[in-house]
Amino acid sequence: MYRRVQAAQQKWGGALTAIDHWLTERQQLIISYCKLAGLPPFDDKQRAKPSQEAVQEFCQLLMDYLSAGHFEVYEQIVSECAVNGTDSRQLANRLYPKIAVSTDLALEFNDKYAEHFSTRQSGAFDLELSDLGQALEGRFELEDELIHTLHHKHSDQQTTA
Repeated sequence: MYRRVQAAQQKWGGALTAIDHWLTERQQLIISYCKLAGLPPFDDKQRAKPSQEAVQEFCQLLMDYLSAGHFEVYEQIVSECAVNGTDSRQLANRLYPKIAVSTDLALEFNDKYAEHFSTRQSGAFDLELSDLGQALEGRFELEDELIHTLHHKHSDQQTTA
């Protein structure tokens, strides 16, 4: 996941400020996820359950990332679709419902753990965190497809303008 966001930043960085900020938020989210999940390079041989503060920090980054996507980047994509024709709109219409599935999973995770993480929930936590990680990875692929289209259309318009 982390390498993918670095590649995305290199490929699309500087094209649109909203995308730059969003990819930076994605990078922070992935780092927080890896710390929470105990993944390299943040793995801990004596893995203890994460603190409430660590879970809250991750959930806040998650909600910030989802919000930026929905209220900044996706809005820009929709407006670009209006300018760039039906191909872009059809892609967005095809991908948004798939992205929404991971949004629902992320919101459920946040509602369950952001304020109330306890050792009683810790048995399900690792499994649900893993499921969320897989959903986020799929989401990032879909979002990258949208970003690619937006960047490609935006670059074409600047070339023809």
